[in-house]
Amino acid sequence: MPERDLQYLAELAAQLRVDSVRAAAAAGSGHPTSSMSAADLMAVLFACHLRYDFADPGNPANDHLIFSKGHASPLLYSLYKAAGAIDDEELLTFRKRGSRLEGHPTPRLPWVDVATGSLGQGLPVGVGVALAARMERLPYRVWVLCGDSELAEGSIWEAAEHAGDEGLANLTVIVDVNRLGQRGPTRHGWDTGAYARRFGAFGWHTIEIDGHDPGQIDFALSDASNTRRRPTVILAKTRKGEGVLEVENREGAHGKALKDPGKAVEELGGVRDLRVEVHVPDEAPAPFRFEDGPLELPAYKVGEAVATRTAYGEALAALGAARGDVVALDGEVGDSTKTELFAEAFPERFFQMYIAEQQLVAAAVGLQVRGWRPYAATFAAFLTRAYDFIRMAGVSGASIRLVGSHAGVAIGEDGPSQMGLEDLAMMRPVHGSTVLYPCDANQAAALVAEMADLEGVSYLRTTRGATPVIYEPGERFPVGGSRVLRRSAEDRATIVAAGVTVHEALAAADELAEADVPVGVIDLYSIKPVDAAALAEAATTTGNLITVEDHRPEGGLGDAVLEAVSELGPRVVQLGVTGLPASATPEEQLADARIDRRAIVAAVKRLL
Repeated sequence: MPERDLQYLAELAAQLRVDSVRAAAAAGSGHPTSSMSAADLMAVLFACHLRYDFADPGNPANDHLIFSKGHASPLLYSLYKAAGAIDDEELLTFRKRGSRLEGHPTPRLPWVDVATGSLGQGLPVGVGVALAARMERLPYRVWVLCGDSELAEGSIWEAAEHAGDEGLANLTVIVDVNRLGQRGPTRHGWDTGAYARRFGAFGWHTIEIDGHDPGQIDFALSDASNTRRRPTVILAKTRKGEGVLEVENREGAHGKALKDPGKAVEELGGVRDLRVEVHVPDEAPAPFRFEDGPLELPAYKVGEAVATRTAYGEALAALGAARGDVVALDGEVGDSTKTELFAEAFPERFFQMYIAEQQLVAAAVGLQVRGWRPYAATFAAFLTRAYDFIRMAGVSGASIRLVGSHAGVAIGEDGPSQMGLEDLAMMRPVHGSTVLYPCDANQAAALVAEMADLEGVSYLRTTRGATPVIYEPGERFPVGGSRVLRRSAEDRATIVAAGVTVHEALAAADELAEADVPVGVIDLYSIKPVDAAALAEAATTTGNLITVEDHRPEGGLGDAVLEAVSELGPRVVQLGVTGLPASATPEEQLADARIDRRAIVAAVKRLL
């Protein structure tokens, strides 16, 4: 590289450090030292290797840059300033109310794909974006900036193994090995070889460099771009707080604005106004998409017994035939979730993520970045492992569809380790989420189709065992709705249920009717958003509500009902799973948990 280019890159990196210090100083908080260590790495990437049109962030040929170490946001925003995407005035609004430049990056900025800052997530999401490139048959690259501290996260190694197994040559991870975490040294310090051996074991091309040498950085990035059939990790030895004696390679400076920012700026050579001309990508063809067709959902006869998980698998395959943008992922339980039906029909659009639930959700987030409509399934209980990824998907405004099968005690003999009893409570607080719980196969199939166009994180809860079909094929079940299955002017109470407990509620209502105690029954298949109007009507006409769910009482259907009617003052009895289940048949489980028809009848009689 010519000397003049090296001088420019050094000056650009110094500007990025200066602007990171200035932004944090204006905010009075932030992570300038974490930004300063990676400034040379990002200066070379932006000036020489990134292909991105800042005037057209939707250009399908754009590369993708994910700041997994999202706390280094001052560096990212300083890069945007250098590229002319924002001005200096906006840079200095960092972390202030109303600013787009939040403490950690979010898609409020059009150049940010996903929210980051919860460490260990950028690489797993990057895997999903890189997988999308393969389907789309486009040459864009995915660059991920990681910190060395986050390499302690298990999710990083789920991603590393998956990327290596898939041979994702379009994925490059740049690790800022600055040796210092929040409270002191990292596990391996500056031993880049320790990290190289780990990545190498997963089939990665590994490069170890001085992260403050622009020539080495340029060579490493070129080498990564020219590597075939495997991903690349660049392990760059850096110094935290590089360039300012007060904080350079010193403990105790993490996450703080510098004490004397003016002196630091002077030490770095003063304020600059360099511009970097980021290369616009070459014109590329439109992303490849699979063909659409007519939607023919499966139809089930009223009265037959079909598991809602089976309906999910068959409906997903039907949806895949109708929509070329639908993709499916599974956590190595496709024969149980019934995602295998989609995999058999559309192998190019199916992603086997194995037993790595964090990578399962992260890949779905990465795929939706590129406009795909992912459905990701595993057992409801195992989605708890990926909850932070689900939470961050909500922060990102990501549109993903999660399906949790084998929910509740109704799974039977497998016992409590397999019973998703917390999933509704887990999904309801996620920002912008939708939570659905069908009771029969036709309802499940209809909701699978409804989910395709939902924005945000949506969740479908399915059941292991077969349940009676009570709805006719072709009926619609809009999100936010419910179905009143029993109602009369004489009703003395209303039972509100979803999923397996709908059938128990209907049986209980029939038994109570024989005893001359009329009650209404509501199938609350949409747990969020909830049908507040139907619940308010029941609360004001009968004054008595009994909620029953195959889930813990905390945070599930019962709490959703209470939130909707609490100001109306009805009496509400919540039936849910309070004890610790053990192995038993599904019928015994429902009885032991006191959420079966007999328990419902007893609850109604106590209430009245």
